[in-house]
Amino acid sequence: MMKSKNSLIVPKNLELVYSGEDYFSRLEAIIRNSQFEIHMQMYLFENDTTGNRIITALKEAASRNVQIYVLLDGLGSLSFPSETIKEMRQSGINIRFFAPLFSTYTFYIGRRLHRKVIVTDAKTVLIGGINIADKYCGSATEAPWLDYAVQLNGEIAQPLQKLCADIYFKKRRLQNKKIKSSFPVQEDAMVRILQNDWLKGKNEICDAYIKSIRNAKKEIIIVGSYFLPGIRIIRALKKASKNKVKIKLILSGKSDLPLTRRATCFLYGKLLNYNIELYEWNQSILHGKVAVIDGNWTTIGSFNLNNLSSYGSLEMNVEINSALLSKMFQKQLIEIIAQCQNITLNSLKTKNNLFTKTINFLSYCITRIIEIIVTYTPYKRFNN
Repeated sequence: MMKSKNSLIVPKNLELVYSGEDYFSRLEAIIRNSQFEIHMQMYLFENDTTGNRIITALKEAASRNVQIYVLLDGLGSLSFPSETIKEMRQSGINIRFFAPLFSTYTFYIGRRLHRKVIVTDAKTVLIGGINIADKYCGSATEAPWLDYAVQLNGEIAQPLQKLCADIYFKKRRLQNKKIKSSFPVQEDAMVRILQNDWLKGKNEICDAYIKSIRNAKKEIIIVGSYFLPGIRIIRALKKASKNKVKIKLILSGKSDLPLTRRATCFLYGKLLNYNIELYEWNQSILHGKVAVIDGNWTTIGSFNLNNLSSYGSLEMNVEINSALLSKMFQKQLIEIIAQCQNITLNSLKTKNNLFTKTINFLSYCITRIIEIIVTYTPYKRFNN
């Protein structure tokens, strides 16, 4: 499926990580090597083989008196068994849910904890778009969902651990702070942690995408699961295309959300008219949210190019300014493109009959209405 993974590993403090065994073996090792404190904040944590593997590692760390704080999203991890939660707490693991779906105090459907971040001992960080579940790990007969993460080591972990602690312990004034500094993780690379939480005035990821697209000179490659960008990003892509920037979008050929995929297909004609190249990944479910621009700027994380990520969820991305990593990642994405189906105006005309166009249009309208409902529903307090 994917080739030359080892060629993308940048030594020392910055490493690109793949979904599949690469991610979960690293996560397991990070937990087992922890000495003092672990913070894990995750949208989806399933009680399957992969989930139990990570729970076992967490329990072992707790037995060594490592302080562990697990924060799961109240909707994404709604099915996480209460019996397993009880067992984890009895083992010494602190676990709670962000914005439980059924609460007497608040109701805000769209504001979900969508970030996927693990920090240990204020030294090691794993950030990306990969949840804890079998489908992200894959098996001998089924490829893992295509996604990415970044492992970082060094001083960048210190403010991240503090941020995770502030969120876990609901220190509202402190958790609103931005991580402003760029961190030199090695000679070639400067890294910045970007957040999106529109309700708290954080639009760093969305703004970084728009700025980088507008400033692009040569090439933009975006991997976009659930791709339904707002007008600002559409306009930035259109402007970049007019400036003769080559734009390649790697989108879902298979999706766990068929309605969203149909809605994305509705945009194909407009995107192709902007001279944007479209490629559909059909080897597995596409879940990645990454971009490489001009072989210098890379972003990897949980942020989808849609209004739910822009205006609803808590998201976290890593912004990497590194020619070495960006060019190697760019090469890998070109290998992915070679395995994709190229969507052109001619193939679109062949594939789209009146029925298909109607379904795509209705899917787009329904998806936009759902986005409006869940992202702009007021934050209500039933009890003061």
